[in-house]
Amino acid sequence: MSEKRDYYDVLGVAKTASAEEIKHAYKKLAIKYHPDKNPGNKEAEEKFKEAAEAYEVLSDSQKRANYDQFGHDMPGAGAGGFGGGQGFSSFEDIFSQFGDIFGGGGFGGFSGGGRRSSSRRKSGPPRGQDLQIKIALSYKEILEGVTKKVRIKRYAPCTDCNGKGGSDIKTCPTCGGAGKVRRVTQSFFQMVTESVCPDCNGTGEKIAHPCPHCHGEGRVIEEETISIKIPQGVAEGQYLNLRGEGHCGPNGGPSGDLLVVIAEKKDSFYTRDGEDLRCSIDVPIHKLALGGTQRIPTLDGGEVSIKIAAGTQPGSTFRLREQGLPPLNGKGDRGNLFVDVKAQIPTDLSAREKELYKELAEIRKDKETAQEESLLSKVKSFFS
Repeated sequence: MSEKRDYYDVLGVAKTASAEEIKHAYKKLAIKYHPDKNPGNKEAEEKFKEAAEAYEVLSDSQKRANYDQFGHDMPGAGAGGFGGGQGFSSFEDIFSQFGDIFGGGGFGGFSGGGRRSSSRRKSGPPRGQDLQIKIALSYKEILEGVTKKVRIKRYAPCTDCNGKGGSDIKTCPTCGGAGKVRRVTQSFFQMVTESVCPDCNGTGEKIAHPCPHCHGEGRVIEEETISIKIPQGVAEGQYLNLRGEGHCGPNGGPSGDLLVVIAEKKDSFYTRDGEDLRCSIDVPIHKLALGGTQRIPTLDGGEVSIKIAAGTQPGSTFRLREQGLPPLNGKGDRGNLFVDVKAQIPTDLSAREKELYKELAEIRKDKETAQEESLLSKVKSFFS
């Protein structure tokens, strides 16, 4: 497909559709465009993958929320992105991830490999587990984007046996290489249950001579340092899904994913509201009364000057355009910086300063008395 369609349109459901309605719509399309029913039909193949991609996003509450907000520019659209649709490069990706909603991995009686499904079909080594880590970022790192080096412990292929688990590997006699076994219970009804083969743990193979280093598992725990590139504009709670960077699977199985969850370090000066930043500054009372300029530090390490008009009141707010944070991946204008004004009351007055304040108080005495009388009059009239 040259241009992505809206995922709701792809599945033919409303944006208010329930999870069950989305699942039902996907199942209907998957059966209609399944490659076994449409051999050699490229258009059907594309529609099959398109439906799977739409379901992959809309069936996940977090991804669906991101999609509803950002559309196809959602955080992480594409492989390795922030919480987005991963896309599927092959039918096997789709079958392995969503086959269970059709019962036993098949789509309406069809298997993932273009053949009739069979309990004797080899499942292969299981996929490795996913890993999750949290990375805390400063607002400056969020502004510029950053590459972080982190140390993680994860299963990696055993170098002694090249991840195979040993030598003299044969098909498991218990499951015949399927990795699963079936049990039939006969009463009033015939019930068929399927479970992981207890003899080979789902690999479909038996190792006659297990590797002494990994004890036949084909993997060992290692500590590694990896580099993670984090784009501009990320926010607390968003995540980066790194495909294949989790634990490797046993006996050569595919690796799981690494989920990098974003946290924000508390800043001593700024607070965040979306892409906007907010700060408070103390302005000397003579500047509030007479006017002047005030320097403000900016997130990128520089500073700007704002003009304080004569008579500016405490509680006033200034807006500095595009001095906030960028949108995700830096696509678009930065947010604003809102500066709240507080009055800076001196506590270390000299004798001369005290004299001047007393003189000023005496000069303004009549005006302040008049203001007090006006306020009292208004309050009394309210209760009379």
